[in-house]
Amino acid sequence: MSNSSKVSLDRVAKICGLSEVERSYRLKYFQVDLCNAAELRLVFENSPPFEACIHFAGLKAVGESSKIPLRYYENNIGGTFNLLHLLEEFKCMNMIFSSSATVYGEVDVSQMPITEDTQVGVGITNPYGRTKYMLEEILRDVQKATPRMNVALLRYFNPVGAHPSGEIGEDPNGPPNNLMPYVSQVAVGRREFLTIFGDDYDTHDGTGVRDYLHVMDLARGHVSAIDYLHKKSTQDKSQQGGTYVLNLGTGKGYSVLDMVKAMEKACGHKIPYKFGPRRGGDITILYADPSLAKKELGWEANSTLDDMCRDLWCWQQKNPNGFAK
Repeated sequence: MSNSSKVSLDRVAKICGLSEVERSYRLKYFQVDLCNAAELRLVFENSPPFEACIHFAGLKAVGESSKIPLRYYENNIGGTFNLLHLLEEFKCMNMIFSSSATVYGEVDVSQMPITEDTQVGVGITNPYGRTKYMLEEILRDVQKATPRMNVALLRYFNPVGAHPSGEIGEDPNGPPNNLMPYVSQVAVGRREFLTIFGDDYDTHDGTGVRDYLHVMDLARGHVSAIDYLHKKSTQDKSQQGGTYVLNLGTGKGYSVLDMVKAMEKACGHKIPYKFGPRRGGDITILYADPSLAKKELGWEANSTLDDMCRDLWCWQQKNPNGFAK
């Protein structure tokens, strides 16, 4: 709960039309610190056997990670150690890990689009990205030592947007660390203007280019990954497990100014911005080759840039202060 709200669970139940009875068994919630092994054990002991685990629990702000690196290493890596011990003990053999495109580090423009074979671990500019890279390596080793285990490493690019209903969306504590939540807060009047870091990149408008992915497409990617690992684990009981690395992105790059203009179209008015100096570690262009996810998972991103901004604006307009009343 360091950067989230229990209200979001009420909204999930509302979206899914769950009665109180249905919610009691379909949306179980335990407020547990992943770094507390004893608390986490109680979740496993008081639940039916788990078929799969999706591991999202990690601190994720790039800038913050450089200011408090020990907290990032302790939380992201230490918490995962506790989880892995319990998954092994309770024989949950399918795990999906929330990784990141930051594991690719500073990639040269000539290497775009990024495939899963692109070098990782070199030129990572922040502790957050290094925790993701280290955990990928740890998970590979754990899988090798546990042959029946299946691990999917999902490397997200830049998730944006919200549920189309406007009921759930991104609600960061304090100033947002990512572009689009900041843009939407400026659009709704919570913040005066956006600062764009750098206007002299070698792109069509001088601002950095990234691969932005609708969060609904990202969610579908996880469902597809669960199905994929389930098939892997049930096809042949003698079959060995494996580690599967997959990019989740659109394969298209949009600049910061492209995103601002798309948000202006969605909200119907201008969004004030100023240019500031480049930030250290920011690269010019980064976008995915998502073809392997389509081949293996049967998944691809379907939402357009307009879809992303429309749904983000719907969320922000209906919830100008996020989940706060």
